[in-house]
Amino acid sequence: MRSLADLANDLATGRTTSQALTEAALARIDDPAGEGERAFIKVYHKAALDSGKASDIARGNGVVPSPLAGIPVSIKDLCDVAGEVTMAGSIVRHDAAPAVQDAPVLARLRAAGAIIMGRTNMVEFAMGTPGTNAHYGTPKNPWDRATGRIPGGSTSGGAVSVSDGMAAVALGTDTAGSVRVPSALCGLAGFKPTARRVSAQGIFPLARSLDSVGPLAPTVACCALVDAIFAGQVPPALRPRPLQGLRLAVPKHLVLDDMDEIVAGAFQAALSKLSAAGALVTEIDFAALARLPAINRIGGFSTAEAYALHRETLARAGDQYDPNVAGRIQMGDAWTAADYLDLIDIQADMIAAANAVTAPYDAILMPTSPVVACAIADVAESAAWLEAGRLLLRNNIVANFLDRCALTVPCHDQGAAPVGLMLMGESMGDRGLLEIGAAVEACISPPLA
Repeated sequence: MRSLADLANDLATGRTTSQALTEAALARIDDPAGEGERAFIKVYHKAALDSGKASDIARGNGVVPSPLAGIPVSIKDLCDVAGEVTMAGSIVRHDAAPAVQDAPVLARLRAAGAIIMGRTNMVEFAMGTPGTNAHYGTPKNPWDRATGRIPGGSTSGGAVSVSDGMAAVALGTDTAGSVRVPSALCGLAGFKPTARRVSAQGIFPLARSLDSVGPLAPTVACCALVDAIFAGQVPPALRPRPLQGLRLAVPKHLVLDDMDEIVAGAFQAALSKLSAAGALVTEIDFAALARLPAINRIGGFSTAEAYALHRETLARAGDQYDPNVAGRIQMGDAWTAADYLDLIDIQADMIAAANAVTAPYDAILMPTSPVVACAIADVAESAAWLEAGRLLLRNNIVANFLDRCALTVPCHDQGAAPVGLMLMGESMGDRGLLEIGAAVEACISPPLA
């Protein structure tokens, strides 16, 4: 993997061309020994090559619309592309109407000059965090490929497209960790913005109350650049905050439970490095977090809102769904209108309580996932798939439920099993969190391979 800044510099100085970058990415996608067949559902071979050539011509004439110009990008399969049916990792939508226009986030990528490589595989309808797909196969995690480990989901193909050099950055979505979980398990940085900052129009929804659109990328600076483009902003220079005196809090409740030895060791080592660099790391009482499992016992907003969207299709063609996905969506049938209204009130109360607890701190720290990636074979049974998903999303859903921004950065040793450290910021505190994340990354993350 290489950072967007390095790639942009090579393009600017003539050390490479967009056509060369695109051809290299396509070669990795098409490699029969690689994961391209499982990482991508659709590849834009000709369009990508044509775009790369056009980008080089434009650059030669002094037209460089953004630092992302000429660089390969992948998009999750739930993103509308004009003239194409948005399948969302499923087969049930084969007879749906094609999208009439690109999703705004895709239109902004195109306007920035990005080379769109293709649509990446995902958990069907984004309903699941292990990263498996019964219809299109499951891309293997870059770590311990011989075993065949889960990539994390639901943006599974997006993560593998970046880790394997099939794209420099990926467009993902995050409803309960679908950007951050695969980023953490695959050794990437991943950013979940405050949801309202980035338009989700033209993105096939999972739960409208929680859905957000964010990047998976090699570094925090890469995430910051692409996030700005997603939000329709001019990408500003990212200036890392000084670690000295930075106030970082670690909740005592829920988020440290059930850590495996690898995650616990990497997490503690990261905290020690940050403390040695002058950050003020403090354990805090955040008792409200302990309520989340009970609040989300039947899937929270995700199952309620997904069931409302899918109930007619499930009745008509439920046998075409992955049984694990259909089972989770069907949980929404247990919701009543009163339950849903109660959840809205509970969320508002928890947001207010959380704001009071975290106000004195610059960021909240926790493991992104309490466990490293398990073998794909270990989640073949529905009960194991559901339990793995519950554990993987548990810490991540905190930021979605509290309407906040969150970032994961790698904190493992080079060559070891990937582990992510999550930083959670305040609602609309995205730029500040990215600045903090860049400093934390420089302190704890392994160098790019």
